[in-house]
Amino acid sequence: MRILIIEDEITLNRTLQEGLTDFGYQVDTAENYKDAEYFIDIRNYDLVLTDWMLPDGDGIELCKIVKNRSSRTAVVIISARDDKESEIEALKSGADDFIKKPFDFDILLARIEARLRFGGTNVIEIDDLVINPDEEKIEYAGEEIELKGKPFEVLTHLARHRDQIVSKEQLLDAIWEEPELVTPNVIEVAINQIRQKMDKPLNISTIETIRRRGYRFCYPNAAEDTKLK
Repeated sequence: MRILIIEDEITLNRTLQEGLTDFGYQVDTAENYKDAEYFIDIRNYDLVLTDWMLPDGDGIELCKIVKNRSSRTAVVIISARDDKESEIEALKSGADDFIKKPFDFDILLARIEARLRFGGTNVIEIDDLVINPDEEKIEYAGEEIELKGKPFEVLTHLARHRDQIVSKEQLLDAIWEEPELVTPNVIEVAINQIRQKMDKPLNISTIETIRRRGYRFCYPNAAEDTKLK
């Protein structure tokens, strides 16, 4: 499970990061609106924990961005505001929970776990193609496809961002835990495995290469004028 923490109070940010990491969560952190937007754009999160008031923006607006991108991602707003009207406003904006500062970490953890238990489906369905990230399983027209590990994660990430061109750097940052320790050619290897193990046997095309820009998920309709194999 991956969580994004957005909190400009550095001590609290680090405390939350360390605490959630200790409980086995993968955690990214941001201290402002701009950095949070960057993470939300390149990665898929199970839950976003954001402060309401940020130095350069509003956590409520971030909540709307997250929900527009993926309705299944839970959003928890934390805030020093303690009035009923603020809690109602946060929940009506799309937040799944509202927690007032200061709070007990154990209670916060329990509420995060509760939200994650009731999250929506993570399955991606596009025509005859079904990608199930939770079970690391792919089906095409009812037939299961053997694609695991990083190639599976690359395909899943591109499918989730199928309206975008995703660069090699963005893929590395989104999927590899320490992207600085690997070379960009690992992306080419993963893409090649997708094409060899899935596209060719099924006679379909799932990923197009956009010269000098990156990759785009193209199933079921490939843009032939921009596609280079």
